[in-house]
Amino acid sequence: MGRTTFTGREVAKVLMKLGYEPKSRTGSHLTLEYVNPDTGEVRRPTVPIHGEIPRGTLGSIAKQCGAEDFQSFCEWVDEHC
Repeated sequence: MGRTTFTGREVAKVLMKLGYEPKSRTGSHLTLEYVNPDTGEVRRPTVPIHGEIPRGTLGSIAKQCGAEDFQSFCEWVDEHC
């Protein structure tokens, strides 16, 4: 079982490695964008770039990224940090 606590910087860094691109920043929140090259589907998660992300917020980011399983998402982030 992997960890379920990450900083915003860790999550943003991992998502950018996957192909998400920074689109805007408002205060301490970074909005990333990913366009699926096969389907054209656009995903725009917003990541708070300050300290540790609360579990509920991390769950919302996982959903915005299209993750079907929170624990698998956390394990994936942990593997790629």
